[in-house]
Amino acid sequence: MHPDVESILFSEEQLKKRVEEIGAQITRDFAGKQPLFVGVLKGSFMFMADLMRCVDLSCSVDFMAVSSYGNKSVSTGAVKINKDLSADIEGMDVIMVEDILDSGKTLDYLRGYLNGRKPASISIVTLLDKPARRTAPIQADYSGFEIPDAFVVGYGLDYAEKYRNLPYVGILKPCVYENE
Repeated sequence: MHPDVESILFSEEQLKKRVEEIGAQITRDFAGKQPLFVGVLKGSFMFMADLMRCVDLSCSVDFMAVSSYGNKSVSTGAVKINKDLSADIEGMDVIMVEDILDSGKTLDYLRGYLNGRKPASISIVTLLDKPARRTAPIQADYSGFEIPDAFVVGYGLDYAEKYRNLPYVGILKPCVYENE
């Protein structure tokens, strides 16, 4: 375990098993369709790569890069699109892939933004759901794990661009970020 991590919430094995379950559910729910997976960068990249390998459908991928945290542990609330989609999504079944659903402001904003492009549907899949911090009226269609109100890192999730490469999801020690 990394010395900055207080405890491990989900091991590599737990993550793998749950991602496989979500992939199987998406495969069943989107049978006969060709969904477009939209990864919300940067945090979703590991989850999305593993998830897509567990989906047995013809599908495509695109990415959006947004920011609302900067190098802080709490969202600023202002969503900035740093990279927009490359594809036209009109008439497509879009599956937005996010690492964590926290306040919900980012996903709520993105869902509205993408709805304006007239997709056939928009679904949300998130690895982690932190309902204790929700301030926007949004919920995931597919969720890996519900987590407590703690700052988590690993498996793509970061603090100040660090810890993304940890193979598990763990709670970051408050002393790492409390002086910001």
